[in-house]
Amino acid sequence: RAWRVLHLATDADTGRIVVSVLTDKDADDGSQVGPLLDQIEGAVASVTGDGAYDRDDVYAEVAVRHPDAAVVVPPRANAVPSDTAETAPTQRDRHLRCIAERGRMGWQKASGYNWRALVESDISRWKRVIGDGLRFQTDGRQASEVAIAADVLNRMLELGRPEYVRIA
Repeated sequence: RAWRVLHLATDADTGRIVVSVLTDKDADDGSQVGPLLDQIEGAVASVTGDGAYDRDDVYAEVAVRHPDAAVVVPPRANAVPSDTAETAPTQRDRHLRCIAERGRMGWQKASGYNWRALVESDISRWKRVIGDGLRFQTDGRQASEVAIAADVLNRMLELGRPEYVRIA
């Protein structure tokens, strides 16, 4: 049986798993932005991802479905501004400009990229509670397994979630 990859979209404010897509191992993360967004009901304020999402098609998928949504993805180290950066800068161009002015750490703070750490915690929670593999063999049963696991984790959040406050 081929390896399956789970792609999750979570609400960074609540930690809830909003939607998921299960693919074969050859599907890259960026290609799943559209299918994930297609499942989301309501408005999306922002889409945040790591450098693997620094692709034109990711920005385009978000713009088509949620034109007002911010795309918070770190540009690759060798990224160059678009041809229209001076006259009509894209979100990515604005990220590049901010990095040039403030450095990468300054961009992370200014853009809200640090919220991604909370999403990474959600993925870690999945692996610790549910595990890092699927138990069933057929696609339909695996999809059910993922849906049930997401519901279980979301219900656990109803019991409470820690609030972290920096004191130093």
